[in-house]
Amino acid sequence: MIRVAHESDLEEILAIYNDAILNTTAVYTYKEEDIHERREWFLSKREKGHPVWVYEKDHRVAGFATYGSFREWPAYKYTVEHSIYVHKDFRNYGIGTVLLKTVVEDAQEKGYATIVAGIDASNANSIHLHEKLGFVSAGLIHKAGYKFGQWLDLAFYQLILDGPDNPSEENR
Repeated sequence: MIRVAHESDLEEILAIYNDAILNTTAVYTYKEEDIHERREWFLSKREKGHPVWVYEKDHRVAGFATYGSFREWPAYKYTVEHSIYVHKDFRNYGIGTVLLKTVVEDAQEKGYATIVAGIDASNANSIHLHEKLGFVSAGLIHKAGYKFGQWLDLAFYQLILDGPDNPSEENR
């Protein structure tokens, strides 16, 4: 079941995120977050009107997704970058697909023109998921990060949406 995340979900969201930090190249950072940092992240998302969803299975948070500003300059206001994380015990069950479809549908409804995904280039599963839903390669940054004793390449993928009916240069 997909639903809007609540503050009470933050412990489980944190566990999923910290596992990604410690054991994958999905996040280009080294240090686990604590609950206070994750709460600040959540409240900032809420304040900016950026959604956070969870996929709940058997009364557990099996994954979460969100999106937010791609860049803070005003001309990027119709472009968002998303994040999806699935708990290690729930991978390969289609949860990432459902979460990504939710992100796409919501961004489309809200009039965004482009969704960007930054994916570690070695993450074939994530790349396949994005391509399956219509994302296309938008470039590769070599040696974008360094983690686990190796250089990491960052692949950018994008999905073009309808965008607003009447785009403007006014602040959103």
